[in-house]
This record gives sequence, C-alpha cells and structure tokens, in this order.
Amino acid sequence: MPAAIAMIAPAMHRTAEKPAAPPLLGPDDPPPFERVHPDGAARAVIACDHASNRTPKALGDLGAVAAAMERHIAYDIGAAGLARRLSALIDAPAVLSNYSRLVIDINRPPDDFTSIREIYDGTVIAGNRNLTPAERAQRVARLFRPYHDALADMLAAKRRETPHPAVISVHSCTDVYKGARRPWHVGVLSNRDRRMAERVMADLARVDSGLTIGDNKPYSGLDSFGYTIETHALPAGLPNVLFEVRQDLIRTEEGQFRFAEILAEALRPALADDALFTPYRG
Repeated sequence: MPAAIAMIAPAMHRTAEKPAAPPLLGPDDPPPFERVHPDGAARAVIACDHASNRTPKALGDLGAVAAAMERHIAYDIGAAGLARRLSALIDAPAVLSNYSRLVIDINRPPDDFTSIREIYDGTVIAGNRNLTPAERAQRVARLFRPYHDALADMLAAKRRETPHPAVISVHSCTDVYKGARRPWHVGVLSNRDRRMAERVMADLARVDSGLTIGDNKPYSGLDSFGYTIETHALPAGLPNVLFEVRQDLIRTEEGQFRFAEILAEALRPALADDALFTPYRG
C-alpha cells in the first residue's frame, strides 16, 4: 500500500499544477518602451515612466471601465507629449513606457504592493485580482525589465561620453487631490542630492515669475516608494531631478509645448555647467 501511494502521488501533483501564463504581448502589440531622440547630445537622459494608458490586447481593459483608462490612475496625463518635446528642446535622449501603470507600475519595485494594483483611487482593477505568480512574473519580464534595461543602456552609452550624466524624470500630477486644489504648477523633487533641483527651481522662477514651484511637493523625493531615480541615479551619484507638472496645464499639445519650453529654459544653465556632472558625495 505505501508503494502504491508513492506511485500515485506524483501524478496527483502534476494534475494540480497551474498552467503557464498565456503570452502577455502578441504580434500586434507595440514594444514595452519607446526610444525618443536616441542620439541626443545633451549630458542627460529623460525617463517618462507613466507615458501611456495602453494595455496589451490579451488583457483588454483590465476589467476597468473605459473611462478609468482615461484617468490619472492609468497614466500621467500629458507627460508623454511633454517628455517628447523636452527631449527635442534640450537635445536629450528619452525612454517612454508604452503600457499603463495599471498593468505594472514602472516606478515601483516589483515586489511592492503598489506595483500591480487591485484597487486604485476607488476603482477596482478586476484584471489584476488573483494573478498567479507566473502572471506577475511575466509582467515584470515583458514590460518592467525591458523598460529599465533600455534606460540603463541609454545611460551606459551616455556615460561613455560623460561619466556622470543627469537623469531627468518627467511625471504629471492631478490638479485636485482629495477635494483640494493643488497650488503648484510644477513640483521639483529631489532626494539628498539637491544640486540639480535647487538650480532648476531658481531658474524656473527666473523663466516665469508667475509659477508656483513645489520643492518636494506634491510628493517628496525623500520618500522611498519610487524606483527609477532610486535605481538609475542615486546609487551612482548621478545628478537628477524629477518633475511633477500639474495635469490641467498639459492636457493639450499647446500646454505640453509651453511647459516643455519652460522646463528646457530652466534646465539649460545646469546642463551647461561642467561642475554638475560629478558624483554626489553627500
């Protein structure tokens, strides 16, 4: 009897195994990231983590209503157009994510509970519930890793010319949060290395005295929940800055062009200063 049990048990175990996750990206899906202006000569690389509200065709709308995919929960509204225009104005290469943060958030560690959200700002994301480990791993392998590999490759190429290039991260934030209107037109986020942020804030005020500039507002670069700056800039001591531009100001192409010009004008003095491109020692 014990021998019979031993022979049957492996077969029962094989029957209980879950099937492999179906392919996440099909032949008609675009790649996980977009390179913009890859030969840009500026001593900087632009990252736009939440550029798109696209989902792989295999996932449909993730079980969310179509209107949810047009909200800030799906992507950073206006950020893609802003990043593309800024890339052209300052002659810097850029990498943009091609899929929604609701599929997987490029700017969160993959093991963080906010990486693949089941509920976001009151909206249930049914397509993210009860995912198998294989399905989660596939999103990391097919979307998250390729984006960050592309950014790392861009920085490696740039470092062959400039040992310590700058990382410029482009985001947008809602104009109203929990019923209160945010007063900041542009948030400038930084961690302990404030070399670039402080210069850029001063130059933003010079470029447009009517701007309300948030110093580590509406979020703080000192918070530990991000991933892109924390992975590609801080460990290597690279100069860096993260912008949060208010979404009502860049919903249109006109607004994106206007704020790209403002950011470019504020960035140019820093990008021309050789003293900036040294490792942070603080």
